[in-house]
Amino acid sequence: MSDRIRVISPVNGEVLLERPLADDRQVEQALTRARRAQADWRAVPVGERATILGRAVDAFVARKAEIAEEITRQMGRPIRYTPSEVGGFEERARYMIGIAGQALSDLEVGEKAGFRRFIRRTPLGVVFVIAPWNYPYLTAVNGVVPALMAGNAVILKHSAQTPLCAERFAEAFQAAGLPEGVFQHLHLSHEATSRVVASDGVDFVSFTGSVPGGHAVQQAAAGRFLGLGLELGGKDPAYVRPDADLDHAIENLADGAFFNSGQSCCAIERIYVHEAVYDRFVDGLVEFARGYRLADPNEPETTLGPLVRPAAAEFVRGQVEDAIAAGAKAHLDPRTFAKDAPGSAYVAPQVLTGVDHSMRIMTEETFGPAVGVMPVSSDEEVVRLMNDSRYGLTAAIWTSDVEAAIRIGDQIETGTWFMNRCDYLDPALAWTGVKDSGRGCSLSRLQYEHLTRPKSFHLRIAV
Repeated sequence: MSDRIRVISPVNGEVLLERPLADDRQVEQALTRARRAQADWRAVPVGERATILGRAVDAFVARKAEIAEEITRQMGRPIRYTPSEVGGFEERARYMIGIAGQALSDLEVGEKAGFRRFIRRTPLGVVFVIAPWNYPYLTAVNGVVPALMAGNAVILKHSAQTPLCAERFAEAFQAAGLPEGVFQHLHLSHEATSRVVASDGVDFVSFTGSVPGGHAVQQAAAGRFLGLGLELGGKDPAYVRPDADLDHAIENLADGAFFNSGQSCCAIERIYVHEAVYDRFVDGLVEFARGYRLADPNEPETTLGPLVRPAAAEFVRGQVEDAIAAGAKAHLDPRTFAKDAPGSAYVAPQVLTGVDHSMRIMTEETFGPAVGVMPVSSDEEVVRLMNDSRYGLTAAIWTSDVEAAIRIGDQIETGTWFMNRCDYLDPALAWTGVKDSGRGCSLSRLQYEHLTRPKSFHLRIAV
C-alpha cells in the first residue's frame, strides 16, 4: 500500500499533486494536540469564537479566484461555476456563526422557589470530519464551522481527490489566529481513517459520502458510545403537476439533474410528470439538455465538465445502456457532444423515457448526468413511486398549489421537501436524511444539539 496520495485530475488525466499520508505516530500526535487545545478552546466565550471564525471566513473568501481554480483542477467542475462554491461556503459559515450565541445559550426551564435550574450545552470534545470531493467546501463547512463554534476541536480528513481543500481550511484558520491544535487536518488512508473513528481520541464523527462509506464508519465505531452524523447517498425524485409553470420546471429540473455533471447527493435523479403535461415536459427537457457544452472545464464557455474519474463515467454509461436494453428510449445522441468518449471521464447528458422501477436508472444512485422521466396519472401514484426507494434525502414538487404541496410532502419519506426548486441547502433548515440517506442533522440551530451534550444545573439557593 502506498504511503502517498496522488491526485489525478479528471480534466486531462494527469497527476495534479501528491501528498504523504499521515502515519500512526502523526495521527496520535494530532489527537493529543486536539484534546489539549480543546480544553482551552471550550472556555473561550462564544462571541470571541465568532470573531476568530469570522476572520477565517474573510481570509478564505479573499482567495476566491485561486480556490475556485483549484476546485476545477481537482474535481472537474467548470470554472464558470466554482466561484459560487466559495459564495456558498461563506453563506453557510456566516449563518452558523451568527446563530451560535442563541443556539448555545443556557436553556432556562422556568422558575421554582428556592432554586435556579437551567440546561447548559457543553461541547463534546474532538470532532472528526470526513468530507467528500464533489462539493469539497460546501460539505466540509457543514461539519467544521459549527463544531468549532460549539467549542469542539476539529480534525478534518478530506477526500484524497481534493486534499488542497483541507490545506486551505488550515491556512484560513491560521490567518485568523485560531489557537494551535483547535483545527487540524490529516491526509489519511481508508484504513487509518477507520482506526481514528475506532480510537478513544474522537467524540463525534461527521461523515459525508457513500452508503458503503457510511456503513464502514458505523462499523468502525461499533462498541463505542460515539455520536455519528452520516450524510449519505440519494436518488432524489421530482414531481411535475399539471398546474406547474412548465418552463420554470424544465429549467429548474435540468439544472437539478445536470449541474456539476449530476455529482450531487441531492441531484434530481428521477422525474415523475403528470400525463397531461408529460410530452411537453420531455420535449422541453431534451431541448434544454442539448444546449449544454461538454468540454474542458477551464474554458469559460463550458457548462458540463468531466466526472471525477473515468470509472464513474463508465458506471453512468452502464446504467443508461442497461435501461436501453430493457426498453427505455434515450433522447440525446452522445456523438453530438464532442468530448464524450468511452473510457474517458467526459460523459454526455442523457434523458431517458420508457423507464420503470425495474431499471437501475430509477432505483440505483447514478451520480452522473442521466435522468429517467416517467408519466403518472395522480398525486397518489407519485407518492407511491417517490417512496419506492431505499433513499430519502430530498424530494421536490412543481405546482402552483401550496396546500397540495404540503399535503403531498407530508406523505413523502424524505429529509427535505422542496416546492418549485431543488438541489439547494438553506442553512436555516436542518439538512438530514432518512433510510439509506443517513442519520443525524447538519445546519440550522438543530445541528448545535448534535455537537454538544446537555448538562443540567440544579441549584438550591435557599436552604
